[in-house]
Amino acid sequence: MQVKEEFKPTIVAFCCNWCSYAGADLSGTNRLQYPANVKIIRIPCSCRLNPMFILRAFQRGADGVILCGCHPGDCHYTTGNYYARRRMTLLFSMLDYLGIERERTRVEWVSAAEGAKFAATMNDFVETVTKLGENKRLEDLRCKSE
Repeated sequence: MQVKEEFKPTIVAFCCNWCSYAGADLSGTNRLQYPANVKIIRIPCSCRLNPMFILRAFQRGADGVILCGCHPGDCHYTTGNYYARRRMTLLFSMLDYLGIERERTRVEWVSAAEGAKFAATMNDFVETVTKLGENKRLEDLRCKSE
């Protein structure tokens, strides 16, 4: 008899080095809990995230992708997050065209001092993606290990 495991989504979080990654670090320092299935990738700035990285994450089996950056106006590189916001808006329309649910991607602005907000955001995002279930739209079956 085969027992079905509870679905735990794979989440990829692209975090800005100057704010969001530091916020994730603060959340760990303060012993705030967020799911271990959130895989954080540190990027220099939110504007450096190529939208193809998000599509590749979905292709490689991610169930949800979140971009965390500095608050608008507080970017270490002055206007980087404004560029990121524009790119993500275009990406969202492309994901709609591809048939991927809008709730599987998210953009959040988290500063270095907001460790609690980082943990709460990750918990909320994981809960949302868990309700959506497994992403089968763009996955490459060769990347799955069974």
